[in-house]
Amino acid sequence: MPVTLSLMDIQTARQRIAPGIRRTPLTSTSTLSGKLKTNVYAKLEMFQKTGSFKVRGALNKALNLKPEERGRGIVAVSGGNHAQAVAYVARTLGLRCLVLMPENTPKNYVDATRGYGAEIKFCASAAAAFAEVAKYELEGWAYIHPFDDPLVIAGQGSVGLEILEDLPQVTDVVVSIGGGGRAGGIATAIKSLKPAVRIWGVETEGADCMSKSLAAGQIVTLEAITSVARTLGAPAPSARTFDMAKRLLECVTVVPDSEAMASLRFILERLKVLCEPAASCTLAAAERLRDRFTSDHYVVLVLCGGNLSVEDLARL
Repeated sequence: MPVTLSLMDIQTARQRIAPGIRRTPLTSTSTLSGKLKTNVYAKLEMFQKTGSFKVRGALNKALNLKPEERGRGIVAVSGGNHAQAVAYVARTLGLRCLVLMPENTPKNYVDATRGYGAEIKFCASAAAAFAEVAKYELEGWAYIHPFDDPLVIAGQGSVGLEILEDLPQVTDVVVSIGGGGRAGGIATAIKSLKPAVRIWGVETEGADCMSKSLAAGQIVTLEAITSVARTLGAPAPSARTFDMAKRLLECVTVVPDSEAMASLRFILERLKVLCEPAASCTLAAAERLRDRFTSDHYVVLVLCGGNLSVEDLARL
């Protein structure tokens, strides 16, 4: 599938969604800079509306729907942050929302999604939910895909524009990968304006569909998601995001859950922010990549979300 995303698409998306999102902070951290022996900054997307970056893409897609396309409302597939984002966007625009969720979705995600007014239908797995969504499209629902949509990716790419404006000297960006839309959008935005910036992808073991696909040279579908980083739980990348990863990322570093959780604890204790394993894994990966950074580099860790329940935090 050809990639149709351009810098102008991302710039337009940013202008379109600006009234409905927060511009999240990019903060320097002397603690992480000392730890990695370089200049480290954290992009705090856990302070975004609904607690993650996802609202950027969902809002851009929804605002592009024509009145006749909105039909019965919006339908989405998610067991995590996308569900909350789509529910929030639907409520903001006065639309009905249905979310197809895997049965093992954590209670805090279920409660938050319902709190934004969405209806929920549980499915046996994420794969089953994706398989079922076509039926709802035929019934007149507008589908907002979690990552395989140029409008969604363009919205996520607005993160990259903010990073460049706040840190023009940026040299490296470390970003986690679920389905690959966020990484692809951020990479497109940044490398279109500053091609020398290196974009480093990150996955956790058990949620590593992109790294397995890149190694195989073709899309690989995971039989199950076993990582604690549930919000990285895409079964497979799409043709579009797979192509973007091949072209735009330096590599994809895979870290074990134990390192992601150790980094989560470190970030909580030292930076005083609670993020998800899907976000803290960027620090774990940066530690593995530390030989690629010098004192002249400016490294941004994209902390993509913070929707981790207190119960899960204590258990993990």
